Amino acid sequence: MLPWVIHALRSSGPCGAEAGYLPGNQELLPVSGALSLASVHPRMFKEYFQYKGISFPRLIYSEQGLREVENEFQVRDDDVFNVTYQKSGTVWMLEILSLIHSNGDPSRCRTVPNWDRGPWYETVLGLQTARSNQPPRLISSHLPIQLFAKSFFQSKAKVLYTVRNPKDVFVSLYHFAQIFRPYKEPGQLDQFLEQFLEGDVPFGSWFDHVKGWMGLRGHENFFWISYEELQQDLRGSVERICRFLGKQLDAQAMDGVVENASFQAMKQNKMSNFSLAPRFLLDQTHSSFLRKGIAGDWKNQLTTAQSENFDRVYREQMQGLELSFPWDELSPQPSPPPTPGGS
Repeated sequence: MLPWVIHALRSSGPCGAEAGYLPGNQELLPVSGALSLASVHPRMFKEYFQYKGISFPRLIYSEQGLREVENEFQVRDDDVFNVTYQKSGTVWMLEILSLIHSNGDPSRCRTVPNWDRGPWYETVLGLQTARSNQPPRLISSHLPIQLFAKSFFQSKAKVLYTVRNPKDVFVSLYHFAQIFRPYKEPGQLDQFLEQFLEGDVPFGSWFDHVKGWMGLRGHENFFWISYEELQQDLRGSVERICRFLGKQLDAQAMDGVVENASFQAMKQNKMSNFSLAPRFLLDQTHSSFLRKGIAGDWKNQLTTAQSENFDRVYREQMQGLELSFPWDELSPQPSPPPTPGGS
């Protein structure tokens, strides 16, 4: 989401209906001239709008752009979509897919920002980038399935969906909302937890997002994997991803993917770690965008009562989904879990 603001503010040429302005918003955001807070209308920060019941920050998204993505974007059969709920491993999977495409050669990952390699196509300028990129295209998205490009469902394009323990998603999002200016201040952790569990955050409910996309499991053009699996066995996960994509890598190429897609490698790569972001948009002085990259950090953040409340809502919301996730066994269940399904 962030990259398109940066890209827009650095642009000095036409970027839509009016040269020098970020198109699609009701109040135009000037993007030519100096990269500074003065370039951005104050109302664009921390202002949300609703599109079909889902909240989006106005600084990066527009109603018009979301309508175009849903109804007009033309998906190609060789497109590969990197789809996640926010803070679930989007940037990590983008890096993995970029490296698979380059046969493990990190050159492009080190010279081209990830938002150009795999644009978030629901953003105002990400849509423009996705349309102009040459095939085969890698496209990223946080959209729930009901807002996704309709043309995808009549195509042979592939979706890779990464899912993460929602407690870790929540903790990561809480820290991210404190440093990302387009988002509203999260307030106290208890307050933000209630908002998250109710789906009152950008991109809506984690539960609805996951249940919606998991409805495609079993389809030949849909692959899902967990953040936790990537952590536990990155090489084995990359091998599975390659099989899904029909991509064969030799041992040297596989080594290149695994080495350069590690958390440490990404954290040191300015094309992947968002260190290029201006401070008035992403203030990383107290917390970095790539913060810890671990599973289970929620245990250091949530109280027992908060965790139990989360578990209760999780069981209610995920009831009937005949599927097990790596984190399901970590929380005590008051009744037998549903019959597990495969990925």
